Amino acid sequence: MDGMRGKILVLDDEPAIRKVLGAVLRCEGHQVYESGDGAEALDIVAREGCDLVIQDLRMPGMDGLRFLALLKERHPEVLSIVITAFGTWETAVEAMRLGAYDHVRKPFDTDEIRTLVARAVERRALYRRLKEQGLPGGAHVGDMVGNSPAIRAVADLVARVAPTDSTVLICGETGTGKEMVAKAFHYGSMRAFEPFVAVNCGAFPETLLESELFGHVRGAFTGAVADRKGVFELADRGTLLLDEIGEMSIQTQVKLLRVLETRTFKPVGGMKERTVDVRLIASTNRDLAAMVREKQFREDLYYRLNVIPVFLPPLRERKEDIPLLAGHFLARFASRAGKRTVRFSEGAMSWLAANPWVGNVRELENCIERAVALCDGDTIEVRHLVGPSAPVPRSAPREFRVPEGGMDLEKRMEEIERAYVTDALERAGWNLTRAAQMLGLSFRAIRYKVRRLGIERREMIP
Repeated sequence: MDGMRGKILVLDDEPAIRKVLGAVLRCEGHQVYESGDGAEALDIVAREGCDLVIQDLRMPGMDGLRFLALLKERHPEVLSIVITAFGTWETAVEAMRLGAYDHVRKPFDTDEIRTLVARAVERRALYRRLKEQGLPGGAHVGDMVGNSPAIRAVADLVARVAPTDSTVLICGETGTGKEMVAKAFHYGSMRAFEPFVAVNCGAFPETLLESELFGHVRGAFTGAVADRKGVFELADRGTLLLDEIGEMSIQTQVKLLRVLETRTFKPVGGMKERTVDVRLIASTNRDLAAMVREKQFREDLYYRLNVIPVFLPPLRERKEDIPLLAGHFLARFASRAGKRTVRFSEGAMSWLAANPWVGNVRELENCIERAVALCDGDTIEVRHLVGPSAPVPRSAPREFRVPEGGMDLEKRMEEIERAYVTDALERAGWNLTRAAQMLGLSFRAIRYKVRRLGIERREMIP
């Protein structure tokens, strides 16, 4: 590759499309190959060492999805931009899940093609640099501790999709590790040298969230004494995680959708549009599909975000990961504290396996950190896990055995969750903020759980 010029293959069964794209790209200095047949195109990629393929999805013979699958199988480092007709959005989404770098709709604008290709060629150059330096070029899943089928599936998805620019939506309960997975996508991508920026959409009032996202200019509102960059600008060329996306207002959702569609935005109070190159990852502990049905979340934004869906199951549904996670946290916190604590007693491990872990991995992590702090020997016992003020269960594993006549697991888990939330509220004097801290939840999350579980008390304090 000469500078930011690359070898590009245009694959389309329409000669006119190939001619137009070829002319545009050659004017930019790229070396362009053309083909109207998938099998021939694969031969060209192998022979010429192409950096990028611009391909149609609807072709006779080998269709575009089949070609893309074979391209990723034989040449995973080669990027692909897919061309879609207006009515084939679902097919385009499937292409992104197969590993396409980006997509463009017909009729396309040549300036848009130039921008996409320039960015793709630059990413390809970065990919080569990553390989040469032995730095992250594949998915970084080292922190994704666990051997359950669910976690292995997530790790496989990260490895396949991380090198692309596909938008990712990570769903799961609070504390399941959504930000950790988002970082795995970032550090496994060709943006690994660029910023990873995370913002919790539920942590800002609606009036301030727009400024946090897009920045503001001096004098935009009371207190805006200077220009300030938003997280979109801070994450330029890198990855932006919008955590708790379900807490975003409809008005802000409209502005976010425009950024996703045009890659441009205006700071609050500003008149000049700014262009940004960001890979977006969103996460939520809410059911966005249900929110769409209830008109609480925009349907068009939901489909824009849900290109690569990732679901992180709660820890209670992957109990085989608990010993691995517990050992991982034990090693980390013992090392930090300079302690020689190296093992769990048999009773402690049984207690860990039996606990419902309403707060998921985050609750387990906090529990192990506390146990290491309380333990003054080399073995963690049950008393260290439950804390000095909590009663030690005599036989925790037996408490969670399935009754002879069976049970309604969802109802039982809801009862357990209600008991934990109610206990935290009572111990916190019915102060929602303090109870949320005890449970490792955000304020919005505990408020949502209180409503969903039907917990009522008139003098509940925010």
